[in-house]
Amino acid sequence: MINISVIGATGYTGLELMCILSSHPHARVRHLVSRNNAGSFVTDLYPNLITYKDKKFEELCIDDIANDSDFVFTALPHAASAEVCGKLIGKGVKVIDLSADFRYNDIGVYEKWYKVKHPCPEINKRAVYGLTEIYRDKIINADIVGNPGCYTTCSIMPLYPLFKEGLVNTDTVIIDAKSGISGAGRKADLNMSFAEVNENFKAYSLTNHRHTSEIEQELSLAAGKDILISFNPHLLPIQRGILCTIYCDVAKDITEQDIYNCYNDYYGNEHFVIINKEGVLPQIKQVKHTNFISIGFALDKRLNKLIVVSAIDNLTKGASGQAVQNMNVMSKIPEICGLENVSKYI
Repeated sequence: MINISVIGATGYTGLELMCILSSHPHARVRHLVSRNNAGSFVTDLYPNLITYKDKKFEELCIDDIANDSDFVFTALPHAASAEVCGKLIGKGVKVIDLSADFRYNDIGVYEKWYKVKHPCPEINKRAVYGLTEIYRDKIINADIVGNPGCYTTCSIMPLYPLFKEGLVNTDTVIIDAKSGISGAGRKADLNMSFAEVNENFKAYSLTNHRHTSEIEQELSLAAGKDILISFNPHLLPIQRGILCTIYCDVAKDITEQDIYNCYNDYYGNEHFVIINKEGVLPQIKQVKHTNFISIGFALDKRLNKLIVVSAIDNLTKGASGQAVQNMNVMSKIPEICGLENVSKYI
């Protein structure tokens, strides 16, 4: 069995982790850490988690967690997460961090966009970016993984093969992204209240959303040069799910079959990637509550544009599901373990 602890267990990503791990055939949950709810039974906060009915949330004790755990998932706010990870690394445990703290190759970029000093720059040098389908060969031997953000997963994966193969103009990409409200986290916020969100649809953080820098980092590596993208997030009046509509200028004369073949070459053997034929477009319902990403496209020959659509569940493939997928890779067990859910269409 794999001994696992979760630090920051009461947020939405922590909740999703507990749900996934409760049915994981190789997982044994040892510690669930929550500063604000320490001493409370898990079912006091989440009555649906009957599997954990005898388990309590705990205060953070680094030594106990290190002694009892093979893997630790950290789901804390940025900067706070890095401080905890810094204390765990070197104690014989592997860490998968769901904050932004270990996603950046250049900590200067992280510090600029997150407006904090990175607490652990030396450990950051060892971290592997946890986009499983692209960095699997590095993830398998890592001791710390920076799990990607939800918007970033939904944006990078459909664009990475296109940039790598030079099929689109990298200077004119526009990402129009829409997320359910759980992407904002589990906290009191007037803007996320029912009356503000229900029957509403709005853009936010135009030109300055933090995930822009993360997307640019990975797509620059794919393109082999520094690139900038226009990333435009919107809030949907739904609980979970992300749908991205991505607009690209075609770089050369290509057909729909060329685009499909490109995706198939990169992701055709990937269990969690759905590649749709031209004109078959993803929907959030297709991937809700699953670790899948669905990618579709339409080629507008009149305007010489390629429109790509991608969909994920922001809490699963966009966070906790991908984290467990990375743990499975690092543990050398089948990637689908604990992640076999099919979409709950209604």
